[in-house]
Amino acid sequence: MTKSQTISCLIVDDEAIAREIIATHLSKIKNTHVVASCSNAMEAFNHISNQTIDLVFLDINMPHISGISFAKSINSNIKVIFTTAYRDYAVEGFELKAVDYLLKPISLERLQKAIHTYFEIYGEKEPLVNAINESSDFFFVRSERKMIKIDFNDIIYIESYSDYLKIHLNHMTIITRETISSIEAKLPKSLFLRIHRSYIIAISAITSFTNEHITIHNNALPISRTYKKTVLSFLEKF
Repeated sequence: MTKSQTISCLIVDDEAIAREIIATHLSKIKNTHVVASCSNAMEAFNHISNQTIDLVFLDINMPHISGISFAKSINSNIKVIFTTAYRDYAVEGFELKAVDYLLKPISLERLQKAIHTYFEIYGEKEPLVNAINESSDFFFVRSERKMIKIDFNDIIYIESYSDYLKIHLNHMTIITRETISSIEAKLPKSLFLRIHRSYIIAISAITSFTNEHITIHNNALPISRTYKKTVLSFLEKF
């Protein structure tokens, strides 16, 4: 592949939201183009037969024909990045010489790394990546076995526990097993502030603050020593 050539990508996943997330992420990465997005392997076979595909983002757990079976049946020139909610298939996935193996929910940063791996092996050494578009106003998290859309404007604050997060929204609370650092990477810095290893707050939701606490919806959230200087310096600008 030449330096200026764009890789043609195919997304195969039986979950519409999962396909949307990958397509949205790829739209922010230069030198990638989504040729089609398919809900099953048979649709994908049709596209591969009629179009040039360089890279397939392939869900493993699909009805009728699994991602593993599909990967075994296609031309070896078409490279695969597996996407799944389960770790159990990782070894089998890599035995098929997959470029990468992504666990859902897939962040832009993690997918970007997978694309970088593809370019390292098959093309450019440094893929040209667009900056994250801060005009995007949402992201997705996995909760209760489904992908849930979270609007930035709905977030009040995010709270981390030992192995899960609570995302407090205006109308409800979402619990997910993502790390607070992975969520922080998805949030625009102009709207959110990390005040503690366990707390990220929406700046617009602040009702008052002291040197030790920030109050949001009658909840006094602690400012940790690690973040105090940065937090207070930021708040004093207002």
